[in-house]
Amino acid sequence: MNTPLNLCRARRILLIGAVAMAAGCAQQAPKLQATQEPVRLMTSGGFTAAHKLLAPQFTAQTGIAVESAYGSSMGASPTSIPNRLSKGEKADVVILARGALDELVAKGLVLPGTQVDLVRSAVGIAVKKGAPIPDISSEDKLRQVLLNAKSIAYSASASGTYYETQMLKKLGIHDQVMPKSKKIVTERVGTIVARGEAEIGLQQVSELLPIEGISYVGTLPPSVQHYTFFSAGMASTSTNPKGLEQLLKFYTSPAAAKTIRDTGLEPVAELR
Repeated sequence: MNTPLNLCRARRILLIGAVAMAAGCAQQAPKLQATQEPVRLMTSGGFTAAHKLLAPQFTAQTGIAVESAYGSSMGASPTSIPNRLSKGEKADVVILARGALDELVAKGLVLPGTQVDLVRSAVGIAVKKGAPIPDISSEDKLRQVLLNAKSIAYSASASGTYYETQMLKKLGIHDQVMPKSKKIVTERVGTIVARGEAEIGLQQVSELLPIEGISYVGTLPPSVQHYTFFSAGMASTSTNPKGLEQLLKFYTSPAAAKTIRDTGLEPVAELR
């Protein structure tokens, strides 16, 4: 007969058995992804916004953590990726402007044949939030905006190199505009503009969009636009090629494309 006391004992036995079974399963369950070595990644500013959104998605999907470091594609800054690697900082993968990546291959800091183009990036312009939005819809109008500007900030990376060595010469205003232009080495150009330290800011679109306190004006006119491909390569110090392979597979997948576009970049896969 099932008395209340017997039912209570039966429930207790079932509960103890369930707990013991759960404990046994927990001890036997293999720790797969969670124990994998993290992927150590260095990225320059052009891909930073996309990476910060994609990395958590990758970790959630695979259980593989991503340890991130940030720096410019080029330049003398102590935090630039070439300087980080030259000083012996370890990484599995670096993501930066393709030209700079190829230079790292030549120096033996990135393994040859591992370069993978991820995204294409355009150059854009921003002004301080609340300031009049200039018309840069044509080459002539952009030229006048730059001539009228009291101060211009540009980056120390790929877009800045283009600005000071090619763009202003193509517009025929290099000598007039360069004296009032300032190369920004340790901060984002948009941050300088937001503080009112420059009237106009010029940088990769993906580096301008995340900055608060500025108004994004738009991309340079097609006749003077300069696209930069940001690419990934395996660092010579890599110890996690399998994790790196999974990361790049995710970053080049259709699942990552929308996030990449939302941050002002174009997935290379969609350009083919």
